[in-house]
Amino acid sequence: MKDNVFVDTNILIYAHDMDAGLKHDMAVSIMRDLWEEETGVISTQVIQEFYINVTRKIPNPLTHARARGIIVNYFSWQVELIEPHTILSASEIEERHLLSFWDSLIIATACQAKAKKVLTEDLNHGQIIEGILIENPFQ
Repeated sequence: MKDNVFVDTNILIYAHDMDAGLKHDMAVSIMRDLWEEETGVISTQVIQEFYINVTRKIPNPLTHARARGIIVNYFSWQVELIEPHTILSASEIEERHLLSFWDSLIIATACQAKAKKVLTEDLNHGQIIEGILIENPFQ
């Protein structure tokens, strides 16, 4: 059995942003591997952030319908819900590790999912937070 890998919003966005250049190519490859291995994990936070960013903030925004279609495909992954206890856990992680609340919520949700790794460019590559390895795949 392979370890779960939590995917942060930025990796997901790059995989669907055709203007992201090399990061797009790398993210597509990463996502393909996660699909094949069936080890990808996302959260409701990631889904929400993805939708807003790909429909409003990338150079060539996706249509709302296209973004919804992509999101529906990711429902076959393990999708972690942000529960009240997840929010409390994130606040403790924020305080313990001096992270932003939103990054702490990613870590709390990855813990909830029993992920061994978080793919993100928002935290320090190689750092271990709450027993989870942080990996920036673009380094």
